[in-house]
Amino acid sequence: MIRKLVAIAILFAFVPAVALPSGLTSKIQAERRKKEALDRQLHQKRAELHAATVRVTNLQGALDQTNHSIHDVSSRLDAITGQQASTQRKLAWNTLQLNAARKTLALHDKLLRRRLIDTYERGDLDYVSMLMAAKSFSDFVERWQDLGLLIAANQRAVRERKAAAKKVAIAQQNLQATQAILEQQQLAQQRAKNQLDTLAQERGNLVALADAQRHHVAGQVAEMEGLSEAENAQLESLIREYEAQIAAARRAAGIVGPSTAPGALAWPVTGTITSPFGPRRNPFSGAPEFHQGLDIGANMGTTVTAAASGTIISAGWYGGYGNYILIDHGGGMSTGYGHLSRIYVSSGQSVQRGQAIGAVGSTGASTGPHLHFEVRISGKPVDPTAYLH
Repeated sequence: MIRKLVAIAILFAFVPAVALPSGLTSKIQAERRKKEALDRQLHQKRAELHAATVRVTNLQGALDQTNHSIHDVSSRLDAITGQQASTQRKLAWNTLQLNAARKTLALHDKLLRRRLIDTYERGDLDYVSMLMAAKSFSDFVERWQDLGLLIAANQRAVRERKAAAKKVAIAQQNLQATQAILEQQQLAQQRAKNQLDTLAQERGNLVALADAQRHHVAGQVAEMEGLSEAENAQLESLIREYEAQIAAARRAAGIVGPSTAPGALAWPVTGTITSPFGPRRNPFSGAPEFHQGLDIGANMGTTVTAAASGTIISAGWYGGYGNYILIDHGGGMSTGYGHLSRIYVSSGQSVQRGQAIGAVGSTGASTGPHLHFEVRISGKPVDPTAYLH
């Protein structure tokens, strides 16, 4: 979040023929050092929060991938279970067929063995009696042919039953082999699922721990942001007091500052206003905030000039504003220039209206090259467009 700009540190404003007590300046310097130290800590803590958020995101992604793999393995297990059920049904049916074929074959074998025994013991008198009972030669021939067909039919039936039994037995063996393969596949997939379940549990624990750490760091960031806002308020109060003393000293010395009337300032850079003064959504967090200046879009390195003559109060890094310049113009007016890529002036230096003081950049909390320009009257931010011409 881009913090509100409240005042800047090191206020060595060069005030001609005016002598001010050093106590207030010392307080402002001390407050500035506290604010800078707090800003550094807050920057580090925000970086830690970002790293914690990235870690949670990465761990959650790994957990999601593991859960997806578990879903795939579970689907394969369901498919194998379905195949096993189908194979079991086929095995049961083939077992019935095989048992029936074996019983039939056993019956035929028994009958054939009995006939062979009878033929051996009695010389197969039944066949001979049947042939001798023929009444004519043609009847004998016909009975002989019928007898041959009967024997051939019995032999063919036995061969067919044996072939059928062998076919069913082979099918049974194939189904049993398939069942064994399915059982191996099921065991392998179950082992994989167990391993993935363990991995998912571990990764889930890591996500929970990382998320707890992220919430803890987020709480620290929120606490430090509250402290930063309090320091901002304290520093702003000191600066308003300082500016009031400057104004009083100038009046006492008969020094007249530049007008703070509308149109008193020149545009510091030529460009399009990309974010006006007033309420807006923070470009990083999306949270509502009050934008205390103008964002003026311009190319990287474009020269930034002083909006009016004055004294450089501060020139250097300032938190989310990156490289920042604050100029005191007298009469309670000051202007600020943020996100600079380069700074051409230093604290305590006097500058003239239109003098080059820096270059457009994108330092600090910035979404791209632009100038953040502020106008303050007695330390309070006002809409710069009312004073520009």
